[in-house]
Amino acid sequence: MIAEVITIGDELLRGEIIDSNKSYLSERLLEIDVHTRFHCSVLDDPADMTDAFLRAAERADVVLVSGGLGPTRDDLTIEVLAKTFGRELEQHEPSRVALRAFFDRVGREMSPSNEKQTYFPVGCEVLTNPVGTAPGCMLEGGGAVFFCMPGVPSELYRMMVEQVVPRVAARAGTVGSGFVRSAILRTFGIGESSLEDELKDIAQDEHVQLGFRTTFPDNFLRPVARGATEAEAAAHLEHACQAIEKRLGALIYGRDDESMEATIGRLLGERGETIAVAESCTGGMLGERITSVAGSSAWFLGGVQAYANRVKEQMLGVPASLLAEHGAVSEPVARAMAEGARARVGSTWALSTTGISGPDGGTEEKPVGTVWIACAGPEGTEAHEFVFPFDRQRNRQVTVQMAFDWLRRTLLEIPREVPRWLNLKDQDGR
Repeated sequence: MIAEVITIGDELLRGEIIDSNKSYLSERLLEIDVHTRFHCSVLDDPADMTDAFLRAAERADVVLVSGGLGPTRDDLTIEVLAKTFGRELEQHEPSRVALRAFFDRVGREMSPSNEKQTYFPVGCEVLTNPVGTAPGCMLEGGGAVFFCMPGVPSELYRMMVEQVVPRVAARAGTVGSGFVRSAILRTFGIGESSLEDELKDIAQDEHVQLGFRTTFPDNFLRPVARGATEAEAAAHLEHACQAIEKRLGALIYGRDDESMEATIGRLLGERGETIAVAESCTGGMLGERITSVAGSSAWFLGGVQAYANRVKEQMLGVPASLLAEHGAVSEPVARAMAEGARARVGSTWALSTTGISGPDGGTEEKPVGTVWIACAGPEGTEAHEFVFPFDRQRNRQVTVQMAFDWLRRTLLEIPREVPRWLNLKDQDGR
C-alpha cells in the first residue's frame, strides 16, 4: 500500500511554523507497514489543492490530508475535496449537534461561521473530533481513499491514532499478505554507524528487517517482523528484540514509547525512592522532562534552577568559598549543588548540572561544552566532567540525557559509561 501525506496552509509555505504533521503521520503509517512515498504541502488555494488531490489519487492508495478544516474563509479542504471528486456537500446532523454541545460545554457562543464545519461530501464517513471543533472525514475518490484531519497537532494525533490508523490497517490487510509487527528500541551512548557494525549479523533474514533513526542525542532501532500469522510475526519480532538486547545490553534504555525519564520514573517507583534536581546550565530542562511523565509526582519532589552564583549559595547552600576558589563549573560546586538539593528537598537521589553551553564563555582550561554532572544518593556523591562538542542547545540536551542515563545505570547497579561517540567530531552523534 502506497501512502501520500498532504499538508495544507499558507503558514506552512511561508515558513511561519514547522510542519511536524508530515513526519508524525508517516511514522504512524510505518508502524502498520504502510510506507509513505510522497509528501506535499500546498497553499490555501483551490487550484493548488485540486491539483494536489488529483496527483495523489493517481499515485497513492491512501492519502492523509492535514489542515484546512477550520471555520474561516481560508479553510477550504472539505469544499475543494468534494468539488474535485464531484460530490455535493450536505450538513451532517450529528456533527452539528456535537459542535453545539462543545460550545455549550466550554461556555462559549457558537459563531455562525462554525456551521461550515458540519458540512461534508455526500457519501463520506465523518470522523469525530473529541478535543476540537473540526471533524474529519474519509472519502474515496479517484481510486484512492482520502482521510482529512485537523492541522492542530493535538487534534490530529488523537484522530489519527483512534480513527484513521485502524481504518488504514484494515485496508492494508486486504492488499498485503501475512502479518506485520514492529518495535522501537531506544539507545543512548552509541552512534548510528557503530550500531550498524554491532548488529550487522542480526535481523538479516526474510522475516525481520532492521531500520535505524537518529533523534539527537539518541539512536532508535526499529525491527519489523513479518509472518503468515499474527503469532508468527510476534514471535519473529520478539526473537529479534531479544537478540538485539543481548548484544547491546545497557545501551538500550527503553522500548517503544518509554522515554529515558519514564524509565527512571519506573525504576524509582519500583524502589519506592524519590529524586530532586539542581540545575544551572540546563535551566530547568531536567525538571521539565521529568514532569512530562504522567504520575511523576509520586517520585519527583522538586528542583532549583540556580543559574546565578548567589542563588547557588542561598537556595542550595553552596559555600561561597567553593565558588570563589573553583568557579561555578567545577566538581566541588556540582557536588555541593546535588547534595544541597537532596538535603533541602529530602529526596533519595539528586542530580545537578553546571557547565558552559556556549557559544561564548569558554576558556582554555574550561572550553565551551564543559559540563559537570553530579549524582547524590544514599551511598554518597559522584561527579564527572564532560566536554561536549555541539552547539548550545544540543550541549544542553545531551547534558540532560547524560544525567538521566547516569542515574538509570546507578539504579540498575550497572557500570556507568561515557558515550562512545564523545571523542568523535561528527556533530550528529552518528
